[in-house]
Amino acid sequence: MSELPFWKTKSLAEMSREEWESLCDGCGKCCLQKLEDEDEGDVYYTRVVCRYMTDRCRCSIYEHRQREVPNCVWLTPKDVDQFFWLPQTCAYRLIAEGKDLPEWHHLNSGDANRIHAVDASVLAMALVRDDAVPEEEWEDYIIDNL
Repeated sequence: MSELPFWKTKSLAEMSREEWESLCDGCGKCCLQKLEDEDEGDVYYTRVVCRYMTDRCRCSIYEHRQREVPNCVWLTPKDVDQFFWLPQTCAYRLIAEGKDLPEWHHLNSGDANRIHAVDASVLAMALVRDDAVPEEEWEDYIIDNL
């Protein structure tokens, strides 16, 4: 009988840093700029992406991102109750909600590029860097469905 994977036996708070980091599927959706309706609390994703995202949906300054981008969100287990804004396919949100990872997730499939092949990342999107569009125009780039 095989042992269950860590994400099925541990809470987010119980995971090691390596386990926590390995949950990221590399979709790049968290690096899209978001707008929040302050009255309704709804969060809208835009096609405006952080200037530090690479063409492989990764942060080029990951270890220093909060120094360079002070409003960059650093996900931690203590913030689980705030994960509502994360994409519905995000592993952190799925685990926090007691759900399993999709079969295309690299921890299930063994293929870190599978997410792009199944079009679950932003890789094929026509994105605009956040330093190329004034913030007051971001609403023009809202994505209807993500």
